Amino acid sequence: MPGQKDTGQKVSDMENRDSREFKGYLITETDKEGKKRILYADDRACEMTGLSVQILLMSDPVKVTGSLETESVALNDDHELWVLNRAGSRRQKMAELERMNEALEDALKAAEAANEAKSSFLSNMSHDIRTPMNAIMGMTSIAISHIDEKVRVQDCLKKIQSASSHLMGLVNDVLDMSRIESGRMTLNEEVFSLADLVHDISVITSPQASRKKQDFSIEIGQILRENLIGDVLHLRQILVNIIGNAVKYTGENGKICVCFTQLEKDPFEERESGPDTVWLDFSCEDNGIGMSPEFLERIFDPFEREGNTTASRIEGTGLGMAIVKSLLERMGGRVQVTSREGEGSRFTVQIPFSVAPVHESMALPVGETVLASGLPDEVAVQCGAWLKEEGMKPVFLKTGLETVTWLTEAQYENRMPCALLLGQEFAEMPVLELAAHVSQLAGRDFPVLLVSGEDWAQKEYRAKRAGVSAFVPCPLFKSRLLGILGEMTVKKRERSHEDVRKSRDYSRYHVMLVEDNELNQEIATELLSLTGVQVETAGDGARAVELFEASPEGHFDLIFMDIQMPVMDGYEAAKRIRAMQREDAGRVWIVAMTANAFVEDIRRSREAGMNEHFSKPVDPERLNEILYRRLN
Repeated sequence: MPGQKDTGQKVSDMENRDSREFKGYLITETDKEGKKRILYADDRACEMTGLSVQILLMSDPVKVTGSLETESVALNDDHELWVLNRAGSRRQKMAELERMNEALEDALKAAEAANEAKSSFLSNMSHDIRTPMNAIMGMTSIAISHIDEKVRVQDCLKKIQSASSHLMGLVNDVLDMSRIESGRMTLNEEVFSLADLVHDISVITSPQASRKKQDFSIEIGQILRENLIGDVLHLRQILVNIIGNAVKYTGENGKICVCFTQLEKDPFEERESGPDTVWLDFSCEDNGIGMSPEFLERIFDPFEREGNTTASRIEGTGLGMAIVKSLLERMGGRVQVTSREGEGSRFTVQIPFSVAPVHESMALPVGETVLASGLPDEVAVQCGAWLKEEGMKPVFLKTGLETVTWLTEAQYENRMPCALLLGQEFAEMPVLELAAHVSQLAGRDFPVLLVSGEDWAQKEYRAKRAGVSAFVPCPLFKSRLLGILGEMTVKKRERSHEDVRKSRDYSRYHVMLVEDNELNQEIATELLSLTGVQVETAGDGARAVELFEASPEGHFDLIFMDIQMPVMDGYEAAKRIRAMQREDAGRVWIVAMTANAFVEDIRRSREAGMNEHFSKPVDPERLNEILYRRLN
């Protein structure tokens, strides 16, 4: 093939360039009678023939090079370049050239396969990209044409929001893969809580499984250390990707089981990792559609998607598993997958993490009684063991009526427990109704802890009003349970619930919004104004610095800072605000609100003195969460 000849010629040219020191060179001339004579000989030619330059120039080139292997290259009609090799070297070089040609052919095939996969990806993705785009454009047109019909417009906006989220997911996958392949993906080492991570993953994935009526469970095995050091953002991305695929490729009423555990040894090398390292062992098993053996061999290749009829109707980029594998390799971990078509799949991930230093734990109510009611049996057993280990006395009840009766008697006999742990398994009444009864009976200062796997943000308002003091997320971790229990019982919180109620009124707070794009500024201002907060805007970083400098001390409670702006970017503006000689310059909360959403961007914002990083597009729930946590 022409392409292979060109490739071979390039290899030869490269070999000649790299190996000149092992060859000798002659330039010869052919006269009219056909006789050849030497015009030029280099030092290596002299060494290889054993003759001086003067003798070589007078010798017959054919005779003096008889014991050597020669290659000639025509310079013109009369002159040639002779390349001299020692006997045997030609065979070695030819073997080397053949090996290099084979390697290049393999690389060429791999490149062609990658290009073919990318072409196939672009073809397949055209439908997946057009689908949300068509929804956005179509629903926008419908909403405009029915602008006076509130219900119709709200329905359109919900569908636009859903399509936008899906489109953003597609774009993020493509960008992530691009950054990984270009080597620009960096890992961020920070302390994180395994309990927080598992709860976040549960909140993200459980609603997806609930919509398909799937039996979704998260089990916690042996946990050696809960506080670890590593890149929690990319770890969350890996685990959510795997669980999300399980939910996506498992039908309605299917089953998905996720398990977290920790190992002291490398599970493959059976070697101790040392006191400062533990291995996180994660597994996700489902009874979904499974995968064919042929696809299993390609599952971690970029742009690959299962081609069966069922999977082809499911939207995706074919990049998720490639991103998972690339990130795990960067983190020193590994992933394995087993699957049978029509039966389901099992993914197993092992990643090493450094152990974070242990901080002093909060004092616990040792010797006091903790009442627990409505907890699932396995959770009750776990809680009981942990409470007894720390010197407390757990008492377990099953029904709401038993709980109210027990507390009534305990109050009369002056033997009230230090706290109440409430589950959600009450047949005779809703859990929040029971919490309201307890609050009325024992007073709003009595600690009531809700133990639940649900998203706390969705029921916080109703739970607080009912008298719930705090939330203990499931899956349950010892540090989380004891930490919240200690916080609730050791400190008196006479005005805690009143403070929470008042914190919802943000009208007395001032927020600066720094955004150069007029449309983005309008959107963010409107969303902030809905909370009652007073908003002042700046169109670039320099204006933000001037506005802050001209304001009275303590005037601004929060600054939302864009990054890429004219005149002065957000990083520089944050640094200048922090450097001002005024008391509030160091304590004002600065939040990066930007489209720069990668790990290195988050690190740069922290280095500039910002407290948090908020990625665009603006999510109202995330915005309210930041206001709630900061302004509380």
